[in-house]
Amino acid sequence: MIWLNWRQFRLQALVGALGLALVAVYLLYLGMDIRDAYDAYRSRCTDPASCAQAGSQFQSAYRNTLLFLAGGLGLIPVIIGVFWGAPLIARELELSTHRLVWNQSMTRRRWLIGRMAFVGVAAMVMTGLVALLLTWAASPYDQVASDRFGTVEFGARNIAPIGYAFLAFTLGTIVGLLVRRTLPAMAITGVVFLVVQFAVPNLVRPHLMVPEKASLPMSAQAINQARNLGSITGAPVIGGLQVPGAPDAWISRTSPLRTADGRTVGGSTFNECLNSPPRTGAGGTFGDAAVCLSELDLHVDIEYQPSSRYWPFQLAETGLYLVAGAFLTTIAVRRVRRA
Repeated sequence: MIWLNWRQFRLQALVGALGLALVAVYLLYLGMDIRDAYDAYRSRCTDPASCAQAGSQFQSAYRNTLLFLAGGLGLIPVIIGVFWGAPLIARELELSTHRLVWNQSMTRRRWLIGRMAFVGVAAMVMTGLVALLLTWAASPYDQVASDRFGTVEFGARNIAPIGYAFLAFTLGTIVGLLVRRTLPAMAITGVVFLVVQFAVPNLVRPHLMVPEKASLPMSAQAINQARNLGSITGAPVIGGLQVPGAPDAWISRTSPLRTADGRTVGGSTFNECLNSPPRTGAGGTFGDAAVCLSELDLHVDIEYQPSSRYWPFQLAETGLYLVAGAFLTTIAVRRVRRA
């Protein structure tokens, strides 16, 4: 069975190994380059002002590259599901080559489990190695950027990609088993898993753990960040918030600006305070605007996840994908008896 699996899978395995080698060489080079830049950043970080400037330059030098690589890693499970999972059974059924195997002493279930285990483990190992290399390469940047919970970054670091690869592969396998045609199975698998990749970070991940809640008073300086921002309702919102006592926290929900009694501040009131406040003769950076805004006694209500929950989130999301993949595998094992 192992020999047969290798004969049928060797082309995909060789292509995957070649791609892994090329990615590994690039990530090793990138990781060393980021570490050299990080050392230069630390040497320039002598006071808060210089640290802020050096940190901004360091992040801007690698932000787009690492975001692109994270997005590329997110596509690897899609490729695995489309090109490794979907054709695994669908091609056998389409060409009727499965009849030769099923006429031997091997049972259908054993044949299916053997094929899925061989290719599935290869998919998880390859994706895990790429994720490990990217995590290592980006670790100095992640320390400075403090954005490990980012929608794209979270799914491209540590163990989460392994769960993605397993689910994508099992999804492709069950779709191929049900559709029985290779190309339609490939198309359906790609579309469905892309939807899953969009839905989980935005609709599921924020609810994996009960968030902490806080109310943050808004100074005039903080409110100035919202000058060009808005929510779906048109009410002004604040970006770039920091939770006191919880550095690097993931703020999963931010309310619009509210007054002390909980009323949402309308856009016209907010803009009037910023752009044409009543003249009071106040000095300082914001002057009359600061006085106008302070009279509103503004705050925002937030929900956040402390940075200490990063690994519990990694384990929870990875476990979610593994359980979903195991469920699909069970369906495939049951369904193959009627194929």
